[in-house]
Amino acid sequence: MIEYKNMEVKIGGLTLKNPVMPASGAFGAEMEQAIDFNKIGAIVPKSITKYPQPGNAKPRVCETNAGMINSIGIQSKGLDYYLKHTIPAFEKYDAPLIASISAESVEEFAEMSSVLGNHDSVAALELNISCPNLKGNGQAFGMDANVTRSLIAETRKVTDRPLIAKLTPNVTSIQEIALAAEEGGADGLNVANTLLAMAIDVETRKPKIGNVMGGFSGPAVKPIIVRMIYQVAQVSSLPIIGCGGIMSGKDAIEMIIAGASAVQVGTASFIQPTALTDILAEMQDYMDEHGIDDINDLIGSVLI
Repeated sequence: MIEYKNMEVKIGGLTLKNPVMPASGAFGAEMEQAIDFNKIGAIVPKSITKYPQPGNAKPRVCETNAGMINSIGIQSKGLDYYLKHTIPAFEKYDAPLIASISAESVEEFAEMSSVLGNHDSVAALELNISCPNLKGNGQAFGMDANVTRSLIAETRKVTDRPLIAKLTPNVTSIQEIALAAEEGGADGLNVANTLLAMAIDVETRKPKIGNVMGGFSGPAVKPIIVRMIYQVAQVSSLPIIGCGGIMSGKDAIEMIIAGASAVQVGTASFIQPTALTDILAEMQDYMDEHGIDDINDLIGSVLI
């Protein structure tokens, strides 16, 4: 493997030394036993809520053909714990910390962003607008363009840190939502969170997930995410973080060619704890094989 002079990518004002980072919810401090955190582009711990939450009913995970369904819920120890313990646990690493926020209202997103978005050790905020809006009949914030625009705009008022909108794929037009996030003042777009899915045990006739439905991830969703990345890149000038189904370096390269500037890895780390650094090495090998010196030359390079 050859080290290249430019694996750096930018998400708004945030510079990443390489485009590989974990997906929120698929990463924790214990992974230090498997990988060197200083080698990845950014650190993205599980989404944080204002108050402690226990998460969803069990069972929370089930395997499917070429993927998995999970319904962990935003299990969280709350903002105070995050400030006192989670952030300090990651401060010793070179990789910038991106805090992923989940909230129950636009006002709560802004309130939490004003705290985390002005913390010296938080480099950027990922706004998980795929979570339900309790003031909007439980519909996810990111399913409504007007709500998305308003949420980002209100958050933008309280921090100058890069804002990354984590979009839901469970919409009719992801382009419409992406444009709304851009208009609201987002600096980047995460495309995308998990797809809503359900599995049933045919012997018991009961759902395999305690919450009945959950988020589908894994290699089976990658073609859908690649399509969404390409569609969003056609209408938005914002950098895109591709997320969903990456299992190899070539999977990550495919998303970058479709229009992503960076990628997040989730399910692969459950299968192989070293997936993040393995995928980065495979991406560098691909660049070596194809004579590419700058990862940015690949972004949106798909030939149609």
